[in-house]
Amino acid sequence: MSELNAGPNAGVETQTTADQRAVRMGKRADMLKQEERLPYPVGVENTTTIQAVLEKHGDLEGSEVKSGDIVGISGRVIHVRKTGKLVFAVLQAGDHSRLQAMLVENAVGEQAFEDFNRLVDIGDHIFVHGEIGTSRTGELSIYADRWEMASKSLRPLPNLHTDLSDEMRMRRRYVDLIVNPEAQRIARLRTRVIQALRDTFRERNYIELETPMLQVVPSGASARSFDTHMNAFDMQVSLRIAPELFLKRAVVGGLDRVFEINRNFRNEGADSTHSPEFTMLECYEAYADYNVMANLAQELIQNAAIAATGSTLVTLDDGTEFDLGGEWKRIDLYESISHYAGEEITPETSAEHLRELARKFEVDVDEETLGHGKLVEEIWEHLIPAEELYNPVFVMNYPVETSPLTRDHRDRPGVVEKWDLYIRGSEIGTAYSELADPVIQRERFVQQAQLAAGGDEDAMRYDEDFCDAMEFGFPPSGGMGIGIDRVLQTITGLGIRETILFPLIKPIEN
Repeated sequence: MSELNAGPNAGVETQTTADQRAVRMGKRADMLKQEERLPYPVGVENTTTIQAVLEKHGDLEGSEVKSGDIVGISGRVIHVRKTGKLVFAVLQAGDHSRLQAMLVENAVGEQAFEDFNRLVDIGDHIFVHGEIGTSRTGELSIYADRWEMASKSLRPLPNLHTDLSDEMRMRRRYVDLIVNPEAQRIARLRTRVIQALRDTFRERNYIELETPMLQVVPSGASARSFDTHMNAFDMQVSLRIAPELFLKRAVVGGLDRVFEINRNFRNEGADSTHSPEFTMLECYEAYADYNVMANLAQELIQNAAIAATGSTLVTLDDGTEFDLGGEWKRIDLYESISHYAGEEITPETSAEHLRELARKFEVDVDEETLGHGKLVEEIWEHLIPAEELYNPVFVMNYPVETSPLTRDHRDRPGVVEKWDLYIRGSEIGTAYSELADPVIQRERFVQQAQLAAGGDEDAMRYDEDFCDAMEFGFPPSGGMGIGIDRVLQTITGLGIRETILFPLIKPIEN
């Protein structure tokens, strides 16, 4: 019985996990034979919750004070302490709120008391009926007059500090949620962030849409797709890499303000800021531009921070504070790269000269396939100091070559009206003044096809139906995409796998 006294994070002690599971399986079998105390009943007679009891009686004080409130509650057993004919069991609700149950042999009956000692393990869900009061030491408790098994746990809970590595926490998130309050806090915080985003859009008269996840032409971003075969139509389809082109079709159809919070899939690397499956927010507004989208992005993220933490001054995982408030800075990409390169770089700067600069600054690039646009971006990313991208900053005005869906800058040839938002060194989102001319759009798609033929695996796919849609008149619009997982990283300071409830992880090979 040593496991029952091991504490709230009881793990392996004198028995292996397999041995403990075998013991618990035996208890399950015994309960099935008894019939009157099933290991997995259809339900129990809950009349309230642990949370409600704490709220109602949290101010009950004194030694062995009775409230007169008779309740039935359920919770997970996380700690058991035995003292003769009295057992103390700490019950934990799903949100980690806790209440002590006191089982006295005379109150519950000799057989029920014996059954509890023989059958109950750490991790079991049990139901307890009785009166709410305080223990001799003044702890709020339920004085049990009966108990039932609600769900028998066949595996022991791990010790958070010694048995549950970061990787195992990701692999068995359900266990992490049980023993680690922080995991639950992040999961609940994520829902508040997403709700805040929806609320901000609702205030701006946007409507939320759903676009296809299976696409014939995976386009709308420069990324590699996950491809599969559709048996019904005997054709190849792909998981979407972005919802952009379908949301724009909706704008063509007269839905002037649209957004989608969607799952995207990109068959690329996985690291602390990238996941092959991730959540993206995309929105489009007719008669807006990238400046309007910058204002909207700032409002969305600031509102999300307030909803999640109560303030735009957030406390990160390492204990430091980070300020998301105020007006966010905007810098020009070409002015920035010129400053740090020590010479003026313009859209007219040749790819050959940019390759020379790449060699000069020891930037690792593929000189054979990269043109002006990608060379500019690669050199800029290499030269820009990290502190320039720490506080929220919009990097404005990108090369036309790397932004095939973006409108040319209204004043500057060779540049498009696009920004990337950086916070704490990570790219959080991007926005455009959207390209509305279907003729130029077809030309851009052709250029992307030529890049793909030259070996660029990330070149954007040609979507003929989308071009047809644009020919029906796509109004001047602003569009934006923001990574939800990265917004969570911004607010919490955690890695991307921490902010995704069930991240994709490579299976362990036997």
